[in-house]
Amino acid sequence: MMQSKFKIGVFLLMALFLSPSTWAQINIQSTAVPFMLISPDARSGGMGNLSLAMSPESNDLFGNTAKLPYMEEKQGFLINYTPWLKDLGLTDVYLASAGYYKKLNNISAINSSLRFFSLGNIDFTDESGNTSLPSQRPSEYSYDFGYSILLTDKLSMGVTLRYIHSKLVTGSFINNPVNYRAGNTLSGDISLFYKQHENLQGFHAGLLLSNLGGKISYTDNSKKYFIPANMGLGIGYLNKLDAENSIEFGVDVNRLMVPVSPNNSDAESVNHYFSQSVVSSWFNSFNGKDGMPIGESIKASTGLEYNYINRFYLRAGYYLDNNKNLGNMQYFTIGASFQYQQSKFNISYLVPSGGGITKNPLSNTIRFGSIFYF
Repeated sequence: MMQSKFKIGVFLLMALFLSPSTWAQINIQSTAVPFMLISPDARSGGMGNLSLAMSPESNDLFGNTAKLPYMEEKQGFLINYTPWLKDLGLTDVYLASAGYYKKLNNISAINSSLRFFSLGNIDFTDESGNTSLPSQRPSEYSYDFGYSILLTDKLSMGVTLRYIHSKLVTGSFINNPVNYRAGNTLSGDISLFYKQHENLQGFHAGLLLSNLGGKISYTDNSKKYFIPANMGLGIGYLNKLDAENSIEFGVDVNRLMVPVSPNNSDAESVNHYFSQSVVSSWFNSFNGKDGMPIGESIKASTGLEYNYINRFYLRAGYYLDNNKNLGNMQYFTIGASFQYQQSKFNISYLVPSGGGITKNPLSNTIRFGSIFYF
C-alpha cells in the first residue's frame, strides 16, 4: 500500500510538471519531459552531473557530442541503468539508456542513442478509493542521431536531432471528458568543445544548447507545453602528473531557457505563457517578466576525476540547484571506473543528504554503466 502511494506521488509530480498554471505565484520553471534533464551515465553521475568540458568519453554522446571526434577508439557501444527514487521504496521506476558512436575518419563521427524512463505501474482509484479503474504504466523515451566534426585543431562541433515520445496516461476518466494521449515532439542539440593543447592537457571549455525544439501536447486541445530547453557552459583542467597518473577538475553551470510558470489566478498571465512561441520563450526566459532571477535559475556541478594509466578511475562531485521553491537541491557524489581490454565499467553513488521530510529523495541513487569498444 505504501509503495502504491509512492507511485501515485511520482505520477502526481509528473502531472505537476505538465500543469504550470497550478503553481500560482510560485517562481519556478516547469516543463514537460523533465527526464531529459537527468544525467543518464555513471561517469557524469560520479562527478555531480559534471560533463560538458571534461576529457572525451563515450558517454558524451548523451551530452556534448562535439568531443566524440577526439575519441581514441574508433567505435563503441554503451549501456547505462539507474534505479530511480529507490530510496522511497520504488522498485519499478528507472532510467535506462544505450548508445553507439563511430568515427568516420580523423575529424568526424556519428552517434545514435536511446533513453527510456519508466515510472512503473500506477494504480488509479475513483473518488471512493476503489481500484476499479485500469492501471497504467507511464513511460517516456527519446531517440537521438548526431554528427560531430573538428572545425579546427582546437575547436569541434556537434549537432544532434531528437525524437521524444511521452506517454503519461491515455484514455478518459470518470467525470473528466478530456481524452489523454501520448505526446510527441522533435528537438535538437548544438554543442561546442575547445581544447587548449593537442594532448588535451590544460584547459578545456564546452558549450551545450539542448532540447531546442517544439512544444508537446497530451490532449486534443490547444494547450502545448514547453520541453526543457537548456544552456550549459563548462570549463575543465587536466593535469598529467606523470606518464601514468593524471587528475582533472571541472565546473558546469546550466540554466533552463523556458519562462516561469504563470499565475493561474490571472487569465492574461496564463494566456501569455501558452501563446509564446518556442523561440521567443528562449529569450523571454532571460528577462525580468518571464525569467527566473539569476541566483535561483543556475544549476551548478563541480567535480574531479583521477586517472591511472587509463585503466582505473576515481571520481567525486557536488551538485547545487539554488531554487528555494524546489528545496535547494544539493548533494555529493562519488564514482569509479575500471577498464579491462576493450570493456569499461562505470558506477556512481549519490551520497545521502538531509533527514526526515527534508531528506533528498535521490539519496543512495546508484548508476551502472558499461562501454564496449571495437
